Amino acid sequence: MNTRFNCIGLIGVPRQPEALATHELLYKWLTKNNYHVLVEDNLKQLLSFDVEHYASLDEIGQHAELAIVVGGDGNMLRAARYLSHYNIKIIGINRGNLGFLTDISPDKAISSLSEVLAGEYIDDTRFLLEVTLYNKKGESTVSSFAVNEIVVHPSQVAHMIEYDAYINNKKAFSQRADGVIISTPTGSTAYSLSAGGPIITPDLDGFIITPMFPHSLSARPLVIKSDNIIKIKFPNATENLQIACDSQIILNAEPTDEILIKRAPYEFNLIHAANYNYFRSLSTKLGWSKKLY
Repeated sequence: MNTRFNCIGLIGVPRQPEALATHELLYKWLTKNNYHVLVEDNLKQLLSFDVEHYASLDEIGQHAELAIVVGGDGNMLRAARYLSHYNIKIIGINRGNLGFLTDISPDKAISSLSEVLAGEYIDDTRFLLEVTLYNKKGESTVSSFAVNEIVVHPSQVAHMIEYDAYINNKKAFSQRADGVIISTPTGSTAYSLSAGGPIITPDLDGFIITPMFPHSLSARPLVIKSDNIIKIKFPNATENLQIACDSQIILNAEPTDEILIKRAPYEFNLIHAANYNYFRSLSTKLGWSKKLY
């Protein structure tokens, strides 16, 4: 039996207004069952029902034992970057599209959460990436984190760049491409997959390095262990670059900057309902095993 919960955070700003009905359903059900509920303060202007306690994501991380994220995977990615700094478990109700991370369907929210709150759930801890930019003096200028992937690309669309990739300070390869994606196992079903990268299961301890539209027929994705440190340099770059973290945080880089990517010192404690099956989820969301007519 797993640990039970007393204080619960309710998180997520859905794109679709009708998804707010799930917030209301969950809030009223949880408070009726005597749970202390902290609602994300970004929802304050959106909800049409009375809420006793609003809180920031950091306050939810500090005081709650469980965070329920309502929305799509974008809401989960945002919440996970914050809450990975705290000892809190996270579960997702899908009110978005595919929902690889927010995997509970709204019509099963109450039944699934009833089991979770009774201590019946599966732990599925995921690690994050950390990216740091260094200027030509070797000084770190900015850093950030990502759950799915870090994407390095030119600031202008459809402009190729030449880059050198180093692994543990040893040059691994040089490439001319639209950019490069460094992905976690969590992100292997996201942007990396669209760029031709492999799917790797979340329990694997590795990164995926996926070139974006490389100007070569021999370029292939590379999977390496997550204790490696990746450095990206741009020997011939003349234009500015951008680094996208989960497509939500954008860092601007000079062509003379070096980009260092490594496993972050934080993890987020994702959990699932007891009947969760990763491979069933893949099959359903990616359309595996469908008959061709």
